[in-house]
Amino acid sequence: MTEPLRDRPEMPAGYGQDQADSFVLWEEVESRLRESLHFWLSTTRPDGRPHVVPRWGVWLDGVFWYDGSPETVHVHNLEQNTSAVLHLESGKEATIVEGLSERAEPIVGTLGERLAAEYARKYGPQYTPSPDSWTDEIAGGMRRIEPVKVITWSEFPKDLTRFTF
Repeated sequence: MTEPLRDRPEMPAGYGQDQADSFVLWEEVESRLRESLHFWLSTTRPDGRPHVVPRWGVWLDGVFWYDGSPETVHVHNLEQNTSAVLHLESGKEATIVEGLSERAEPIVGTLGERLAAEYARKYGPQYTPSPDSWTDEIAGGMRRIEPVKVITWSEFPKDLTRFTF
């Protein structure tokens, strides 16, 4: 994955954008995404209403990977509109990932081993999938979110940062 472009998002007057004097580093954003245990995933229903659900998942190779039943509301939404927003739990140290969520191809070999190890590191012993948990779409339900844009900060508005891919 190439390093994303970094700049500041446009903010309405009064949000203190003129106080911004630093940026969040991409390495810090990736660390937050790797270490966070809980994420909020937002999708859009076919009639336009929003849907938000808490998710577990892992950040690996610049992609957010998460699994679950293909019968969930959010997966049905994503089959119609792949746009998704992922947010970490904190609103103080915010990390908001906008991207496209797609069903992963069956996962075998080294990638399955790496994903299983990362899930076990973060969620074990509650959730420790095996490396072959995602070898077919029925058994795994694995999805991946490729980021398009990330907005983040640690001290709003001082380090308000946007990354684009």
